[in-house]
Amino acid sequence: MTRVFPAAELRVLALGAVMLVFLAVAGGNGLRADDRHAGYYYPEPMEVEIYEARAQKLAGVGRSQRIGFVTGITNEKLKSPYPPEAAIFAKGEQAEKLIIVALQDERIDTLFRARAIFANLTASARVLPIFKEFGVQDWFTFFDLAKMLGFEQITISNGREFSHQVIIK
Repeated sequence: MTRVFPAAELRVLALGAVMLVFLAVAGGNGLRADDRHAGYYYPEPMEVEIYEARAQKLAGVGRSQRIGFVTGITNEKLKSPYPPEAAIFAKGEQAEKLIIVALQDERIDTLFRARAIFANLTASARVLPIFKEFGVQDWFTFFDLAKMLGFEQITISNGREFSHQVIIK
């Protein structure tokens, strides 16, 4: 099923996802990714895993929607009375790389914590209206949401020595 989402619906999706990333910030297969952002935004990932998405990219979603998604999350988080625990941004020619970097020590510093954050993100994503509309709230994950928005890679890091990367196929 292919559907084009108007800007208003994408904003709702982005705002709903605010809680996804920032509420969560409170095994790999040994593959290496060709990644020019490693060493600049985060250390070279020790492991890269491949996720075979169950979802497909939504029609009409492109670079500007991915940037809008990340901007919406960032702006909402900056309204909080608490300092942000992580920075989230999109990089790549088409903003197809989602990057999450902890801004405080002792956050996102092991593969297990990274996976736990992704599990929390999945739990939060499953209550989004778009998942309910498609009837996939018990099936899709945060990685599927990322695929729907056109992200191809997610890197999560503590900004010091740990980073983990997920390639979304």
